[in-house]
Amino acid sequence: MGERARPIELRVLEGPNLYFPRPAIKLTLDATRWLAVTEERFARIASAVDANGKAGRPASEQRLRAIARLAATLTRRVASASAVRLGVRARPGPEPDRVVVAFPWRRRGAAEALAREVADLMGELLSSRRATGRLIEEAAARVALAEPGEEPTVPDPSIPVISVSGTNGKTTTVRLLAHLVRCAGLKVTYSSTDGVYRDDGVLVEAGDYSGFGGAARALAQAPDVAVLETARGGILLRGIGVLHNDVAVVTNVSEDHLGLHGIGTVDQLAEVKASVVRITRREGWVVLNADDPRVLAMRRAATGRAWLCSLDPDHPALRDALDEGGRAMTALDGWMIWLEGPEVHPLVDLTDVPVTIAGISRHNVMNAMQAAAAGLAIGLSHRAVVSGLRSFVLDEERNPGRANLYTLDGRIVVVDYAHNEAGMNGLTELCDGLRRKGREVWLAICTAGDRTDGILHAFAYRAARGADHVAVAELLPYLRGRAREDVIERLHAGIVDGGVEEVDVFTDELSALKHMLPAARKGDVVAVTALGMRPEIFGWLNQAGAEPISPARIKRLVKSVRASRA
Repeated sequence: MGERARPIELRVLEGPNLYFPRPAIKLTLDATRWLAVTEERFARIASAVDANGKAGRPASEQRLRAIARLAATLTRRVASASAVRLGVRARPGPEPDRVVVAFPWRRRGAAEALAREVADLMGELLSSRRATGRLIEEAAARVALAEPGEEPTVPDPSIPVISVSGTNGKTTTVRLLAHLVRCAGLKVTYSSTDGVYRDDGVLVEAGDYSGFGGAARALAQAPDVAVLETARGGILLRGIGVLHNDVAVVTNVSEDHLGLHGIGTVDQLAEVKASVVRITRREGWVVLNADDPRVLAMRRAATGRAWLCSLDPDHPALRDALDEGGRAMTALDGWMIWLEGPEVHPLVDLTDVPVTIAGISRHNVMNAMQAAAAGLAIGLSHRAVVSGLRSFVLDEERNPGRANLYTLDGRIVVVDYAHNEAGMNGLTELCDGLRRKGREVWLAICTAGDRTDGILHAFAYRAARGADHVAVAELLPYLRGRAREDVIERLHAGIVDGGVEEVDVFTDELSALKHMLPAARKGDVVAVTALGMRPEIFGWLNQAGAEPISPARIKRLVKSVRASRA
């Protein structure tokens, strides 16, 4: 036998995923030796395997694509020789010397055996003098003898399931949706980055459960409705935790977590997040942020009906969706409305929806619109949706770390989760909307180290463009392989480029907040991006006598801010 080749990774995806709307195997192969062979030799081997297309020059991108085609064809041929018809997808991998092959599986053992045989054959084809057809037949025979193994266990629930994906706003949208369901008198469970919850915010299990395991734990509570946060990492590492959803929501796609698990660009990130719209039932709905071009483009791949949301009532895509039998949600004359055909359905005055911060937080207006659309899409009543929108409050109990507002010694304090450029844009917009004329914004920022240099710089730059004073808080438990000095340097450079010269550095978020509050004047806005010390910050604020700002008071505050600028 010729040379054996070990796969760089053989990953079993237990649910729908980036490659297929059902469980799949992802095989990552080292293509180094294939990149080096001559065009003539590559062409001879490809011809023997029946792989079409040009070989490309050695070490070229065209050659890498040719290797992917060859691996895909080889996988199909081994499967066919085993009397199995198999869909196969292949592409260049995350590194310039790798290719990825993916195919669905029905029996785990047999599928893993097939993947290993393909990896071995890719090595043998370069080193063995034996006939290619014979090698494929022998590989197929070994696959046929393999223990079939278990079948997929991904559930296909009979209850309504709402999958929520996107870069920013997922958790807020999930929590708001769960609240809408409760207002309709139904039992609900939801999974999120903070844990699995049931009914009125009862914690089932703490931790990041925005993936496959979170879906299983949420469904195990036997709810009437399940709302599942579906994050990038879970999709890539194990797949989506349900076979189908009844509603898919995609909030937005922006730069975050690039360089991880083979995702290097925002477009690739969008492709991952679009996985949730490819498993929506035909009679279901896909709720998309039409103001984000990458999210809007997902309607082409969506299996459900389109329900588009936009802050612009004249958005052309809304008209297209309505013409095609879809629905639209938008804002008109300060009201949230939804459209179906020629019919206009007013829902609620946006200033009466606490999550919108009296209408000044545009990204939260979008979150509210998408949550309302998803609630209506699963059959919640108009009355229940309006009641839920009016009663969901952004406090530390119901939505911790997301635009939590307090007053302390005449200062306005904002505690928020902003951790990337888009989140920072939303936070600084909120701070500006709460700042009376002549007052200043103080902002302490922190973020995890597993972001690219560009993301760190842009995050800090946006903070500086939207605030008068900016400080850096270290996030030592979340360095994730990056040196603490490097994180500080990157953030400092972004802040300086954004126009703020004096930058203090603190050991944590709470220390930064304690420093800024005495330095700020009455009427100033002091904000902190609370990631690692959220409970400690809430505890200190309560001990210091900070008062949560009620929705009614927020309305009065926003009105006075607007009057001060008139």
